[in-house]
Amino acid sequence: MSFRVVADLGLCQGHQMCTGEAPGVFDFDNDTDQVVVLQEHPDDSLRPQVESAVTYCPAMALAIEEEQ
Repeated sequence: MSFRVVADLGLCQGHQMCTGEAPGVFDFDNDTDQVVVLQEHPDDSLRPQVESAVTYCPAMALAIEEEQ
């Protein structure tokens, strides 16, 4: 089963925790002060890092959606 990474830019507060947890999946746009999702459908091997990014996001702006 694959998964999709979702970022709610309305909630993002620019803490950049996600870029530290999953740097290949998330980046940061300094102009908008918001997260950028580099890989909407990352490889399953990156799931633990993405889950950490979701867990540690202070603004709760990130989510994982399961896909079939």
